[in-house]
Order: sequence, then structure tokens, then C-alpha cells
Amino acid sequence: MMEKTFTITAKSGIHARPATVIVGLASRFDSDIHLEFKERTVDLKSIMGVMSLGIGQGAEIKVSVVGEDEQEALNALQNLLHKEGLAK
Repeated sequence: MMEKTFTITAKSGIHARPATVIVGLASRFDSDIHLEFKERTVDLKSIMGVMSLGIGQGAEIKVSVVGEDEQEALNALQNLLHKEGLAK
């Protein structure tokens, strides 16, 4: 299992458009990928789960990945969050 904590830097947080992009990327991997925010954990492959968290600017989130392609998945998600200016 691999985990990484991120701080959301986007002014609008994780709203519909970035959530869709993140979920789309996570869905490409076979690993189980979860997102934790304020003691709630959701499947990162579920748009409704991600949107239900209401993640705003300054929030700390934790991404957990378990599976054969966990390293590749976590690297891809980290690159996406940084490239899109969503998190650091």
C-alpha cells in the first residue's frame, strides 16, 4: 500500500471538472484507490463519492493506493494534481 498527502491549492477546490478528470485517471488503473478527507474515505473511481466530500482550497487530502500498479497510479495522480494546479 502506498499513501500520499496533498494540500489543495486550487481556489475553487475539487469541483465537478477537476473531479471528473481525477476520477477518469484513477479509473484507468487496476489498483484500489481511495481518497480520505475529514475522516471520510471514498473510492477515487467514484465521481459521486469525490463530489460528496466538498473539498475546498487549503484542504488536506490523502490518496491511498493498493494493487499491482500502485506506484504507477500514485505517480500519475500526483503528476495530474500538480500539472492542473490543484494541489501541492
